[in-house]
Amino acid sequence: MLIDSHVNLHAPQFADDQGAVIERAREAGVQLMLTICDKVSSFEAVHAIAMAHDDIWATVGTHPHEAKENPSLEAKTLKALAARPKVVGIGECGLDFHYDLSPRAVQIEVFRQHIAAARDSALPLVVHTREADEVMGDILEDEYAKGPFKLLMHCYTSGPDLARRAAALGAWFSVSGIATFKAAEEVRAVIREMPEDRIIVETDCPYLAPVPFRGRRNEPAYITHILGKLAEVRGWTLAEAEARTTTAFFDLFHTIPLPAELA
Repeated sequence: MLIDSHVNLHAPQFADDQGAVIERAREAGVQLMLTICDKVSSFEAVHAIAMAHDDIWATVGTHPHEAKENPSLEAKTLKALAARPKVVGIGECGLDFHYDLSPRAVQIEVFRQHIAAARDSALPLVVHTREADEVMGDILEDEYAKGPFKLLMHCYTSGPDLARRAAALGAWFSVSGIATFKAAEEVRAVIREMPEDRIIVETDCPYLAPVPFRGRRNEPAYITHILGKLAEVRGWTLAEAEARTTTAFFDLFHTIPLPAELA
């Protein structure tokens, strides 16, 4: 089945036609979407989308850009929200040292609280990382030593060293439209080395539209172009890529009921 593992349907870019975007995804064959929380203050809007649609699920978390919103955020707050129906992951959270829209010390502390919430709730952690490879690897290894947790390196575009460190912790990786960009050969090189049973796909819409839609608003309906590129890069057939990413998705987001046709 076609799954978009990372959509931002509450984003203002979808304010005028969110319903039409969802319907176009379904018409394109997308059978499941995971809509992502970017900050705790957005959670109610994110959760409402999931509750309104049988084929959409949600996460709870705070993106590193937004960590400054609540620098004292605690794991117990995230765990309480994660106990709501249809919440299946913790995040998006992590480190972004490219834009530094939140102080790095705040990003790190808020990220550690997300890890604690993921560990305690047994829900997977959705990780954003940019230009923070060494610090990210150190934090993940330090926290994993305290107790294991599932993690997804979302929209992975960092280097091969961090990829190897994360893979050693059992991480999953998601491939985005960036893999289709002409200049993204380094990204494709890392994709070739990802664990074959722990790769999923995402649009990260409304951002990062794949070729041939680059520069336009991204939509879940475009996930087929990303899946096709993944198949090409890994030397899989399209059917094999779909089957592998579907299995990997349900292995990661284990609280989503397996559809009858896959059981």
